[in-house]
Amino acid sequence: MADLLMIRADANVNIATGHVMRCLALAQAWQDKGGEVVFVMAESTPAVEKRLKAEGMDIERIDAGLGGVQDRERSCALALARSASWVVLDGYHFGADYQQSFKAAGHKVLFLDDNGHAKKYCADLVLSQNAHADENIYQCRDSDTRLLLGPEYALLRREFAAWRDWKREIPAAGSRLLITFGGSDPDNFTLRVLEALQRVSVENFEAVVVVGGNNPHLNSLEQAVAKHTDRVRLSSDASNMPELMAWADGAVAAAGATCWEMCFLSLPALLLDLAPNQLATARRLNELGVDLHLGSPQNVSSRALVEKIQWLLSSGEERSRMSAAGRKLVDGRGVSRVISAMGN
Repeated sequence: MADLLMIRADANVNIATGHVMRCLALAQAWQDKGGEVVFVMAESTPAVEKRLKAEGMDIERIDAGLGGVQDRERSCALALARSASWVVLDGYHFGADYQQSFKAAGHKVLFLDDNGHAKKYCADLVLSQNAHADENIYQCRDSDTRLLLGPEYALLRREFAAWRDWKREIPAAGSRLLITFGGSDPDNFTLRVLEALQRVSVENFEAVVVVGGNNPHLNSLEQAVAKHTDRVRLSSDASNMPELMAWADGAVAAAGATCWEMCFLSLPALLLDLAPNQLATARRLNELGVDLHLGSPQNVSSRALVEKIQWLLSSGEERSRMSAAGRKLVDGRGVSRVISAMGN
């Protein structure tokens, strides 16, 4: 019987899809090594489940509040019943007690983390792919807990592998912009950017706006795009993100997991922190010269956004510098390193 990887992660409008999508990269690599995968989910969306099933993933649904006692007990029971070799936990509602329950049951545990929210760590492996990840965040951990820290462990999905040897050509004057705010964007910051684009003055300007399958504002976004004639097009639940990132000269994006994909494809971006958990990533990438952090959407005026978009596209030298810094940070082999650390 093939080794089974059990992934406990969730998705909804508020959580968005980032946790599940980075776990999907790990699941694909596990499959490539001959293993089997089951996603255990208390909350999900039709778009997420459709994607997972298309990738050949098994899905088990549990009826429980996120991160509570029932969640923990039912997830542990499933891991035991399915004889899981490894359990992956990815979500801010999973803490020290959740890790301990699986460890006590004899499972190996990989815990995906971003900002040290669990306080105490007893998992076999703790993975933070963020550029600001630091051992000091995880001082309160068991002596046998190993840390996998930094973008060298960035989890990129299978579709990005074919682009490992691709080289970006950087024109002196760019004209193509990618806009992406993750899988849901409940506050509809995408619409604010679309409205600002009407005032962008760039020769031969084009933009692609990517919205996730969980976005509740699709109708208003379609109406906004229609006002741009042929300059702007909408891509809903895109399955060709590497191609779109390679097409673009620059991006306006949330400072979530998409950052590592943009780094890999040398795509310079203007970053907005849509949630508190994105702030540290945005600031660190700004410090490293990879992207430009504009702040939170509430504090960025439409005028400032237009000015920064025009600056980014007009400055080939700056885009070249940012592109090189991003590609140096993420080489696309992160998921292989994680699988190797798991011993599979």
